[in-house]
Amino acid sequence: MTIEATRPTLPGDWLDDAELGLSGLDCEAGELSWKITTERYTSPQIAARERDLIWMRTWQVVGRVDELAKAGDWKTYQLFDQSFIIVRGRDDVIRGFVNACRHRGNLLCAQRKGNSRQFLCQYHLWSYDLRGDCRGILRESRAGVDRNDVSLLPVPVDTFGGFIFLNPDPDAKPLAEYLGPEVVELLQPYRMEQFVTVMDVEEALECNWKVVMDAFQEGYHLWGVHPQLLNVIYPDPEKGRYWFLGDHGVATTPFDVPRPASGPDGAQGETFGPEEQVAGIRKLPDTFPAVPLMLPRFEELVAEYRGDDGVLVFPDGVTARTLLQRATRDTLTGMGLDVGELTDNQMTDNQGWVLFPNFFMTVRAGECHIVMPTPHSSGDPNKCVWHVASYMYLSDDLAALAKAEPVVVEEPGSYTYFEALQQDYEQMQRQQAGLRNNRLTHETITREEMVVARFHHVLDRYLTGAES
Repeated sequence: MTIEATRPTLPGDWLDDAELGLSGLDCEAGELSWKITTERYTSPQIAARERDLIWMRTWQVVGRVDELAKAGDWKTYQLFDQSFIIVRGRDDVIRGFVNACRHRGNLLCAQRKGNSRQFLCQYHLWSYDLRGDCRGILRESRAGVDRNDVSLLPVPVDTFGGFIFLNPDPDAKPLAEYLGPEVVELLQPYRMEQFVTVMDVEEALECNWKVVMDAFQEGYHLWGVHPQLLNVIYPDPEKGRYWFLGDHGVATTPFDVPRPASGPDGAQGETFGPEEQVAGIRKLPDTFPAVPLMLPRFEELVAEYRGDDGVLVFPDGVTARTLLQRATRDTLTGMGLDVGELTDNQMTDNQGWVLFPNFFMTVRAGECHIVMPTPHSSGDPNKCVWHVASYMYLSDDLAALAKAEPVVVEEPGSYTYFEALQQDYEQMQRQQAGLRNNRLTHETITREEMVVARFHHVLDRYLTGAES
């Protein structure tokens, strides 16, 4: 899926276009959902409406293209009680089907993944090729069935950015139309299809899927949940930029180490000097796994500004941030990744993407991280399953060493995530416990959580049937 650039500048220059990006203070109060009813997170009736009006009608990421590397590679996707097969055909096309034999409805694929030359029903031995066409019926001459009438039921499947998308609705509009041209244009330059999986974990959580989406769409909770990140990221609604793109959107806060030291009340302290800035960069590997690849070049660049007396002095226009940008561009280019269509800011700054309904991604040059919560198969609104994964651009030799296999956590709490993700894991489940209190009727959203308010505004439209 490709699209021609619609503006003469780099796609990432939207941050400097006053007609496109909003600041956190630009949005009128009446445009978004600033009070959110708590029953949205706890009501079985609302969960049932979400199933019918959202989950059965929207495009959802179900895996990575490289999971289906060879002809015959397949995987299954479970959504509530609905089961789907995604398979790479002999013609190299990835297709989707309802996971049920057209004879008596038996599951064709009972495992999570595999490789097959055909799909054979174990009940009465009907068979289907990788295009979904029926190829064999037991004692066909007596069956009285036309093969052409019993092909597998197709499901819309498409790919973008190395991700596989599926829509349960057979009449769904094309993925490119669902995403919209701006989304495609802005994300293509990252070359995510060339990234390799370095973490891939699924686990059931004791919270609603929207609790997960809400948590990852705002930085207002850093002071309470991730204070260690304030050394390198300082969310500021005036500096943050947001662009709403149909049902989707992107937000970013500048990666701004050289900031005044201050607290959440805005009280100003001393400005971070060069040594403090560099120290902040060196702490990044705790949160961003690709940064260690950039540090050798970064240290070379820093050394150019250290005098014979050992004192580090940055001239005007040079900061640790700009040096990391140079180091990132130099390193990735040297490794073979084309970053020519990315801006300097995209070398360092995470842009947070929401693709409705459940895909949240932070992406910067050379790496991206996703969080995808789905409703629990039981339909219990107080539970969900989250899928967290990280992807990086690596040379072939490093990719072979770093590639991670999927992990499905069966025992709650037995898997330890990296620090910030572990903090979110614990906090989200505490929030769900609070949301279940009967006298708490709604949440109150602040301007610093504008993306959360926007997400629920889109959700409202779906739940009223406006998207049907």
